[in-house]
Amino acid sequence: MTVAERPRTSDTAFESLLAAIRARRAEFSENQQISADIIAAMKTAGIYRAMVAKRFGGDEMPPADFLRLIETISEADGSAGWVASFGFSAVYLSALPVATLEAMYADGPDVAFAGGIYPPQKAIPVAGGLEVSGRWSWGSGSTGADVIGVGIKAEGGASGGLPLIAVMPAEKVQIVRNWDVIGLQGTGSHDMVVDRVVVPEAWTFVRGGPSSLDTPLYRYPSMALAAQVLAVVGLGVARAALDVLIDLAGGRTSITGAPTLADRAYVQADLAKAEAALRSARAFFYEITEQAYAMLVAGDDLDLQTRALLRLASTNAARVGADVAQSVYRLSGTTGIARTHPIARYMHDAIIVPQHAFLSEGTWQNAGRVLLGLDSAPGFP
Repeated sequence: MTVAERPRTSDTAFESLLAAIRARRAEFSENQQISADIIAAMKTAGIYRAMVAKRFGGDEMPPADFLRLIETISEADGSAGWVASFGFSAVYLSALPVATLEAMYADGPDVAFAGGIYPPQKAIPVAGGLEVSGRWSWGSGSTGADVIGVGIKAEGGASGGLPLIAVMPAEKVQIVRNWDVIGLQGTGSHDMVVDRVVVPEAWTFVRGGPSSLDTPLYRYPSMALAAQVLAVVGLGVARAALDVLIDLAGGRTSITGAPTLADRAYVQADLAKAEAALRSARAFFYEITEQAYAMLVAGDDLDLQTRALLRLASTNAARVGADVAQSVYRLSGTTGIARTHPIARYMHDAIIVPQHAFLSEGTWQNAGRVLLGLDSAPGFP
């Protein structure tokens, strides 16, 4: 990716952030979280204000520009990219009332959000709002969040029975450190426990519900964007894996006396195939993103097929990223099997991405149904 492709609030702050992430990625995996000073550096670099509305002091960055930021961070470290990706949550959170958003950003736009939706827990109406208790999994970035959202079910109310997200200060949430996985270890996707916290109804919203803001960014489909910011992590990790293999291949000699990796025909062919697959997936991904946003800027609504293509491009990017990283691992021979080698880490990180529910195998079928003019699955696209 060229420098010109990496829009950011501060070049110096962003480059400093990348350097720190590269130097400390082993620390993130060991500690099962992104360190607090790195989260602070992300704020300084403008990651968390990137998609906040200008009226609240944010940059209101177009989706493709933000996605390129996350892709670049993911080249440095997949876990850091995954946690940084939740800067997109300003779009998600824009379904809250404007007065709530004003309160949230009263001290500035650099607000880090984390959340866990499943399983939605029953919330009890009480004086002052909804009393929330329960335990939620998959709280990526929760250890460094300023505010946390959890999935709830509340009978009656304006949601019509749809699951809500209840947003509260992070200090009201207990983090249960149980994240024990083979890849993306630094995301800190621990469980979150809430005990009888009263959340005002104005701090709840329907997941994927309409935004309270009316500029093009906030008419972009938030559920599609939620899938995109995760999928692009896979693209960044795969790019890093390919670059390491290219650097390795020229000097890697075999203990058996075989030619260097770069001189082996199967390595040449498979590397070329991987490069073509990654570039093709990336081109589709950004093409449909920019096309969709241009439609919104022009004042048009997104049709069902465009929305489906956004989801399809995300699923494809995640799958291709995983396939490319696995190809790199295979081509690296015994070098890549070392637990601490970058190629092993890239493979483990990349294969986690398409396991996410937003990017899972079922989304292929859902996209195909839309393309064929059949009824779309609930919640898709």
